[in-house]
Amino acid sequence: MPRKLRLEYPGAIYHVINRGNYRAAIFATSGARTAFMSCLWEVCKKSGWRLHAYVLMQNHYHLALETPKGNLVAGMQWLQATFANRFNRIRGERGHLFQGRYKALVVEPGAALGQLCHYIHLNPVRAGMVTVGKLKDFQDSSYCHLWHRTECPPCLVLDTALRQAGGLADTLAGHRAYEKFLAWQAAHGPMGRNEAYVSMSRGWALGSKGFKEELLKEHDPSATSRAWETGGKREIQQAQWGRLLEAGRKTLGRTKEEMRCRPLGQPWKIALMLYMKERTQSSNTWLAEQFGHPQPKYISCLVWAARRREPPKELNLLIKQ
Repeated sequence: MPRKLRLEYPGAIYHVINRGNYRAAIFATSGARTAFMSCLWEVCKKSGWRLHAYVLMQNHYHLALETPKGNLVAGMQWLQATFANRFNRIRGERGHLFQGRYKALVVEPGAALGQLCHYIHLNPVRAGMVTVGKLKDFQDSSYCHLWHRTECPPCLVLDTALRQAGGLADTLAGHRAYEKFLAWQAAHGPMGRNEAYVSMSRGWALGSKGFKEELLKEHDPSATSRAWETGGKREIQQAQWGRLLEAGRKTLGRTKEEMRCRPLGQPWKIALMLYMKERTQSSNTWLAEQFGHPQPKYISCLVWAARRREPPKELNLLIKQ
Protein backbone atom coordinates (compact mmCIF):
# COMPACT_ATOMS: atom_id res chain seq x y z
CA MET A 1 0.00 0.00 0.00
CA PRO A 2 1.56 3.38 -0.97
CA ARG A 3 2.43 5.84 1.75
CA LYS A 4 0.23 8.86 2.26
CA LEU A 5 1.73 12.06 0.95
CA ARG A 6 2.76 14.73 3.40
CA LEU A 7 0.92 17.97 2.82
CA GLU A 8 3.65 20.61 2.89
CA TYR A 9 3.49 24.33 2.19
CA PRO A 10 5.17 27.43 3.65
CA GLY A 11 3.54 28.45 6.94
CA ALA A 12 1.89 25.08 7.59
CA ILE A 13 1.26 24.07 11.21
CA TYR A 14 1.18 20.44 12.33
CA HIS A 15 0.40 18.17 15.23
CA VAL A 16 3.34 15.76 14.99
CA ILE A 17 3.22 12.50 16.95
CA ASN A 18 5.37 9.38 17.08
CA ARG A 19 5.87 6.44 19.42
CA GLY A 20 8.72 4.16 20.34
CA ASN A 21 8.96 0.90 18.43
CA TYR A 22 6.60 -1.65 20.03
CA ARG A 23 5.61 1.24 22.32
CA ALA A 24 8.99 0.99 24.03
CA ALA A 25 9.74 3.58 26.73
CA ILE A 26 12.38 5.45 24.71
CA PHE A 27 12.17 8.54 26.94
CA ALA A 28 12.39 6.68 30.24
CA THR A 29 15.83 8.10 31.09
CA SER A 30 16.88 11.72 31.51
CA GLY A 31 19.74 11.14 29.05
CA ALA A 32 17.34 10.10 26.29
CA ARG A 33 15.06 13.06 26.95
CA THR A 34 17.98 15.48 26.94
CA ALA A 35 19.30 14.00 23.69
CA PHE A 36 15.92 14.34 21.98
CA MET A 37 15.46 17.93 23.09
CA SER A 38 18.96 18.78 21.91
CA CYS A 39 18.08 17.36 18.47
CA LEU A 40 14.75 19.22 18.48
CA TRP A 41 16.37 22.59 19.22
CA GLU A 42 18.98 21.91 16.52
CA VAL A 43 16.43 21.10 13.83
CA CYS A 44 14.28 24.10 14.76
CA LYS A 45 17.32 26.32 14.25
CA LYS A 46 18.34 24.60 11.00
CA SER A 47 14.84 24.59 9.56
CA GLY A 48 13.48 27.90 10.86
CA TRP A 49 10.68 26.07 12.69
CA ARG A 50 8.48 27.65 15.37
CA LEU A 51 7.42 25.37 18.21
CA HIS A 52 4.12 26.33 19.85
CA ALA A 53 3.99 23.41 22.31
CA TYR A 54 5.65 20.07 22.99
CA VAL A 55 5.65 17.23 25.49
CA LEU A 56 7.72 14.08 25.92
CA MET A 57 5.96 11.12 27.47
CA GLN A 58 7.70 7.84 28.26
CA ASN A 59 7.03 6.19 24.92
CA HIS A 60 5.96 9.01 22.59
CA TYR A 61 6.11 12.72 21.87
CA HIS A 62 3.75 15.47 20.68
CA LEU A 63 4.77 18.65 18.85
CA ALA A 64 2.69 21.67 17.78
CA LEU A 65 5.00 22.72 15.00
CA GLU A 66 4.97 25.57 12.46
CA THR A 67 7.09 25.41 9.30
CA PRO A 68 7.48 28.88 7.73
CA LYS A 69 9.60 27.38 4.93
CA GLY A 70 7.35 24.37 4.21
CA ASN A 71 10.06 21.87 5.15
CA LEU A 72 8.41 19.37 7.50
CA VAL A 73 9.61 16.20 5.78
CA ALA A 74 13.29 17.13 5.51
CA GLY A 75 13.38 18.40 9.09
CA MET A 76 11.59 15.36 10.54
CA GLN A 77 13.87 12.99 8.66
CA TRP A 78 16.87 14.74 10.21
CA LEU A 79 15.32 14.88 13.70
CA GLN A 80 14.33 11.23 13.94
CA ALA A 81 17.41 9.82 12.22
CA THR A 82 19.83 11.94 14.25
CA PHE A 83 18.14 11.14 17.56
CA ALA A 84 17.98 7.42 16.71
CA ASN A 85 21.70 7.38 15.86
CA ARG A 86 22.66 9.19 19.06
CA PHE A 87 20.32 7.06 21.18
CA ASN A 88 21.64 3.78 19.73
CA ARG A 89 25.24 4.91 20.00
CA ILE A 90 24.81 5.76 23.70
CA ARG A 91 22.98 2.51 24.43
CA GLY A 92 25.16 0.36 22.17
CA GLU A 93 22.07 -0.85 20.32
CA ARG A 94 20.83 -1.17 16.74
CA GLY A 95 17.51 -1.17 14.97
CA HIS A 96 14.48 1.07 14.55
CA LEU A 97 13.77 3.38 17.45
CA PHE A 98 10.31 4.60 16.40
CA GLN A 99 7.36 2.42 15.47
CA GLY A 100 7.08 3.80 11.95
CA ARG A 101 6.21 7.00 10.17
CA TYR A 102 5.32 9.91 12.38
CA LYS A 103 1.81 11.35 12.20
CA ALA A 104 1.50 14.93 11.00
CA LEU A 105 -1.98 16.46 11.13
CA VAL A 106 -2.32 19.89 9.53
CA VAL A 107 -3.65 22.43 12.07
CA GLU A 108 -5.68 25.58 11.49
CA PRO A 109 -4.14 28.70 13.08
CA GLY A 110 -6.10 30.33 15.89
CA ALA A 111 -8.53 28.39 18.06
CA ALA A 112 -7.59 24.92 16.75
CA LEU A 113 -3.90 25.56 17.39
CA GLY A 114 -4.71 26.87 20.86
CA GLN A 115 -6.73 23.76 21.69
CA LEU A 116 -3.84 21.61 20.52
CA CYS A 117 -1.44 23.49 22.82
CA HIS A 118 -3.78 22.94 25.80
CA TYR A 119 -4.17 19.28 24.88
CA ILE A 120 -0.38 18.81 24.68
CA HIS A 121 0.20 20.59 27.99
CA LEU A 122 -2.38 18.37 29.71
CA ASN A 123 -0.93 15.07 28.45
CA PRO A 124 0.96 14.32 31.70
CA VAL A 125 -2.18 15.17 33.72
CA ARG A 126 -4.40 12.87 31.67
CA ALA A 127 -1.79 10.12 32.06
CA GLY A 128 -1.90 10.50 35.86
CA MET A 129 1.76 11.52 36.08
CA VAL A 130 1.19 14.91 37.74
CA THR A 131 -1.61 17.23 38.82
CA VAL A 132 -2.16 20.60 37.16
CA GLY A 133 -0.67 22.26 40.26
CA LYS A 134 2.58 20.29 39.76
CA LEU A 135 2.62 20.63 35.99
CA LYS A 136 4.97 23.64 36.10
CA ASP A 137 7.70 21.33 37.43
CA PHE A 138 7.23 18.71 34.71
CA GLN A 139 10.40 19.52 32.78
CA ASP A 140 9.62 17.61 29.58
CA SER A 141 6.95 20.03 28.37
CA SER A 142 6.78 23.52 26.92
CA TYR A 143 4.44 24.47 29.78
CA CYS A 144 7.30 24.53 32.30
CA HIS A 145 9.03 27.25 30.22
CA LEU A 146 6.25 29.67 31.17
CA TRP A 147 7.52 29.43 34.74
CA HIS A 148 11.23 28.81 34.18
CA ARG A 149 12.49 31.15 31.45
CA THR A 150 16.26 30.86 31.95
CA GLU A 151 16.80 28.34 29.14
CA CYS A 152 13.99 29.16 26.73
CA PRO A 153 15.15 28.76 23.09
CA PRO A 154 14.11 31.41 20.54
CA CYS A 155 12.06 28.94 18.48
CA LEU A 156 9.60 28.32 21.33
CA VAL A 157 6.49 30.50 20.95
CA LEU A 158 5.03 30.61 24.46
CA ASP A 159 2.27 33.16 23.97
CA THR A 160 0.19 31.08 21.52
CA ALA A 161 -1.48 29.02 24.26
CA LEU A 162 -1.95 32.13 26.41
CA ARG A 163 -3.67 34.11 23.64
CA GLN A 164 -6.01 31.23 22.86
CA ALA A 165 -6.98 30.81 26.52
CA GLY A 166 -8.82 34.14 26.61
CA GLY A 167 -6.18 36.65 25.49
CA LEU A 168 -3.93 36.13 28.51
CA ALA A 169 -0.73 38.16 28.77
CA ASP A 170 2.75 36.65 28.99
CA THR A 171 3.12 37.79 32.60
CA LEU A 172 3.08 36.08 35.98
CA ALA A 173 -0.60 36.97 36.35
CA GLY A 174 -1.28 35.57 32.88
CA HIS A 175 0.57 32.34 33.71
CA ARG A 176 -1.45 31.91 36.89
CA ALA A 177 -4.68 32.48 34.97
CA TYR A 178 -3.57 29.90 32.40
CA GLU A 179 -2.91 27.41 35.20
CA LYS A 180 -6.50 27.89 36.40
CA PHE A 181 -7.73 27.52 32.82
CA LEU A 182 -5.90 24.18 32.48
CA ALA A 183 -7.28 23.05 35.83
CA TRP A 184 -10.79 23.74 34.52
CA GLN A 185 -9.99 21.90 31.28
CA ALA A 186 -8.69 18.89 33.23
CA ALA A 187 -11.84 18.73 35.37
CA HIS A 188 -14.57 19.79 32.95
CA GLY A 189 -13.22 20.83 29.54
CA PRO A 190 -12.74 18.80 26.35
CA MET A 191 -8.93 18.93 26.43
CA GLY A 192 -8.91 17.17 29.78
CA ARG A 193 -11.04 14.21 28.73
CA ASN A 194 -9.76 10.94 27.35
CA GLU A 195 -11.82 11.24 24.16
CA ALA A 196 -9.76 14.33 23.29
CA TYR A 197 -6.95 11.94 22.37
CA VAL A 198 -9.07 10.66 19.49
CA SER A 199 -10.13 14.06 18.17
CA MET A 200 -6.64 15.58 18.40
CA SER A 201 -4.65 12.63 17.08
CA ARG A 202 -6.72 11.16 14.25
CA GLY A 203 -7.61 12.22 10.75
CA TRP A 204 -5.50 14.46 8.53
CA ALA A 205 -6.32 18.00 9.73
CA LEU A 206 -7.48 19.83 12.86
CA GLY A 207 -9.74 22.82 12.35
CA SER A 208 -12.98 24.05 10.87
CA LYS A 209 -14.76 22.51 7.91
CA GLY A 210 -13.96 25.62 5.88
CA PHE A 211 -10.24 25.29 6.67
CA LYS A 212 -10.18 21.67 5.51
CA GLU A 213 -12.10 22.46 2.34
CA GLU A 214 -9.70 25.29 1.54
CA LEU A 215 -6.72 22.98 2.06
CA LEU A 216 -8.15 20.45 -0.36
CA LYS A 217 -8.90 23.19 -2.86
CA GLU A 218 -5.47 24.84 -2.73
CA HIS A 219 -3.26 21.83 -1.98
CA ASP A 220 -4.43 18.74 -3.84
CA PRO A 221 -2.70 15.93 -1.90
CA SER A 222 -2.33 13.85 -5.05
CA ALA A 223 -0.76 16.58 -7.17
CA THR A 224 0.34 19.80 -5.49
CA SER A 225 1.83 18.06 -2.46
CA ARG A 226 3.83 15.67 -4.63
CA ALA A 227 5.14 18.52 -6.75
CA TRP A 228 6.11 20.46 -3.64
CA GLU A 229 7.85 17.44 -2.11
CA THR A 230 9.99 17.02 -5.23
CA GLY A 231 10.86 19.86 -7.56
CA GLY A 232 9.23 22.93 -6.05
CA LYS A 233 10.46 22.52 -2.51
CA ARG A 234 13.98 21.64 -3.62
CA GLU A 235 14.18 24.70 -5.87
CA ILE A 236 12.98 27.04 -3.13
CA GLN A 237 15.28 25.50 -0.53
CA GLN A 238 18.35 25.83 -2.73
CA ALA A 239 17.49 29.44 -3.51
CA GLN A 240 17.25 30.15 0.23
CA TRP A 241 20.57 28.41 0.87
CA GLY A 242 22.16 30.37 -1.94
CA ARG A 243 21.05 33.72 -0.52
CA LEU A 244 22.43 32.86 2.92
CA LEU A 245 25.74 31.62 1.49
CA GLU A 246 26.05 34.74 -0.67
CA ALA A 247 25.43 37.00 2.32
CA GLY A 248 28.04 35.11 4.32
CA ARG A 249 30.61 35.37 1.55
CA LYS A 250 30.09 39.12 1.31
CA THR A 251 30.34 39.49 5.10
CA LEU A 252 33.79 37.88 4.94
CA GLY A 253 34.80 40.13 2.05
CA ARG A 254 35.46 37.25 -0.34
CA THR A 255 34.70 36.92 -4.06
CA LYS A 256 32.93 34.07 -5.83
CA GLU A 257 36.19 33.23 -7.57
CA GLU A 258 38.01 32.94 -4.22
CA MET A 259 35.27 30.68 -2.86
CA ARG A 260 35.62 28.26 -5.76
CA CYS A 261 39.43 28.19 -5.75
CA ARG A 262 41.37 25.57 -3.83
CA PRO A 263 42.40 24.81 -1.15
CA LEU A 264 39.03 24.03 0.35
CA GLY A 265 40.36 23.76 3.90
CA GLN A 266 40.98 27.49 4.40
CA PRO A 267 39.57 28.67 7.76
CA TRP A 268 37.15 31.18 6.22
CA LYS A 269 35.70 28.50 3.93
CA ILE A 270 35.29 26.09 6.83
CA ALA A 271 33.56 28.88 8.77
CA LEU A 272 31.11 29.31 5.88
CA MET A 273 30.43 25.56 5.79
CA LEU A 274 29.81 25.43 9.55
CA TYR A 275 27.54 28.45 9.29
CA MET A 276 25.46 26.83 6.55
CA LYS A 277 25.28 23.48 8.34
CA GLU A 278 24.12 25.08 11.59
CA ARG A 279 21.42 27.22 9.98
CA THR A 280 20.17 25.15 7.06
CA GLN A 281 19.75 21.59 5.84
CA SER A 282 22.11 22.20 2.93
CA SER A 283 23.60 18.94 1.68
CA ASN A 284 27.27 18.15 1.23
CA THR A 285 26.61 17.69 -2.49
CA TRP A 286 25.13 21.18 -2.83
CA LEU A 287 27.93 22.77 -0.78
CA ALA A 288 30.56 20.98 -2.86
CA GLU A 289 29.01 22.48 -5.99
CA GLN A 290 29.09 25.99 -4.52
CA PHE A 291 32.74 25.66 -3.49
CA GLY A 292 33.73 24.07 -6.81
CA HIS A 293 34.91 20.81 -5.25
CA PRO A 294 34.23 17.38 -6.79
CA GLN A 295 34.09 15.43 -3.50
CA PRO A 296 31.05 16.02 -1.22
CA LYS A 297 32.56 13.62 1.34
CA TYR A 298 35.47 16.02 1.82
CA ILE A 299 32.97 18.70 2.92
CA SER A 300 31.63 16.27 5.52
CA CYS A 301 35.15 15.48 6.79
CA LEU A 302 36.07 19.16 7.11
CA VAL A 303 32.87 20.02 9.01
CA TRP A 304 33.22 16.97 11.27
CA ALA A 305 36.82 17.90 12.16
CA ALA A 306 35.99 21.59 12.66
CA ARG A 307 33.24 20.78 15.17
CA ARG A 308 35.77 18.97 17.34
CA ARG A 309 38.18 21.85 17.72
CA GLU A 310 37.98 25.60 18.27
CA PRO A 311 35.92 27.07 15.39
CA PRO A 312 37.54 29.53 12.95
CA LYS A 313 37.37 33.15 14.12
CA GLU A 314 35.49 34.04 10.93
CA LEU A 315 32.48 32.11 12.24
CA ASN A 316 31.83 34.87 14.81
CA LEU A 317 31.55 37.43 12.00
CA LEU A 318 28.98 35.28 10.24
CA ILE A 319 26.94 34.74 13.38
CA LYS A 320 26.79 38.49 14.04
CA GLN A 321 25.73 39.45 10.48
